[in-house]
Amino acid sequence: MKPVFRFAALLALLAAAVSAQAGEAPANAPPTPVLVELFTSEGCSSCPPADALLQRMDRYQPIAGAELIVLSEHVDYWNHLGWSDPYSSAFFSERQESYGRALGLETVYTPQMIVDGNAEFTGGSWGKASQALTKAAIAPKIPVTIEGISVEPGNPQSVRMQIKAESTAARHSADVFVAFALDHAESQVLHGENGGRRLTHVAVAQSIKKIGRLEKGRSSSWEAELKLKPGADPSNLRVIVFLQEDGPGKVIGAAMRQLGH
Repeated sequence: MKPVFRFAALLALLAAAVSAQAGEAPANAPPTPVLVELFTSEGCSSCPPADALLQRMDRYQPIAGAELIVLSEHVDYWNHLGWSDPYSSAFFSERQESYGRALGLETVYTPQMIVDGNAEFTGGSWGKASQALTKAAIAPKIPVTIEGISVEPGNPQSVRMQIKAESTAARHSADVFVAFALDHAESQVLHGENGGRRLTHVAVAQSIKKIGRLEKGRSSSWEAELKLKPGADPSNLRVIVFLQEDGPGKVIGAAMRQLGH
């Protein structure tokens, strides 16, 4: 059996075991969206296994009752060690540092996964990931929808959409974020710790922007029009919307749409 199929079978068995312990959701219940952020770098030799795990989460959706919405955020603090990650940004490094402060960590690191803004662990650890994802899958979430999405011509192009959130049961207010991410990306790494390797990635964040504020106990909607990076191919993009409490804190709702579908 090829390794990828062995891994998929393992994920399926783990998911079945977890479901048996936690109890199955009703058959007609929609899956609970769970935001999985991976802080990674092409300059880090420990990161490719975590990148691969994120891709398998996205493809196989191994947790029963959960819709895993993955986001790969490439940090820039590895860029001085022989390879400048073409997908990296200081913005993602700063976002990771903000998480470090909010979670009381002594330091941040790669690869690091953060689930729903409030659980963190080493990115390549399926055991820790499965525990965090299972817990997040049974947490109550605010329904979020992305509607009327369209790509507007121009240089650069822009994406127009309407976002709705039903927050009558929300205990806290939250910021509304929109992320654009590449469905698929790859690099031939020439130098650094991964020199000579061809690396592939999924849901590579291009930008994360705050577009509004959801007030506690109120349902709201927002019209948004956001610019794409020059030369971006909309058929290789996905839009991720998430609601996050201050801190950055807990993610209380999320949704994803692929522009190419």
